[in-house]
Amino acid sequence: MLRVLMILVPLGLSVYAFIDCLSTDEKEIRLLPKPLWAILVLIFPLVASLSWLIAGKDRQAARRGWIAPDDNPDFLNSLGDTPPKA
Repeated sequence: MLRVLMILVPLGLSVYAFIDCLSTDEKEIRLLPKPLWAILVLIFPLVASLSWLIAGKDRQAARRGWIAPDDNPDFLNSLGDTPPKA
C-alpha cells in the first residue's frame, strides 16, 4: 500500500500542478513564462510541481481580483437595465 501511495501522490501532485499552470492567467504567473513552467512540470514532475505551487503563481492576485456581486457596481447597474419579463 505504501508503494502505491509513493507513486500516486507525486503523480497526482504533478497532474494538479500541470492543470493549474495551464489554466492560470498570464498575469498571475511569476518568475518564468507559462509554457516553460508547463514543460518543467512535465520533465521534472516532483520538484517543478512543488516549485510551481510555492513560487510560480501569484495567489494573492486571484483573491484581489474577485468582487462580491453586491459590492460590484457594474453588476448592480446591470440589474436595473433589464426590462421586466412579461
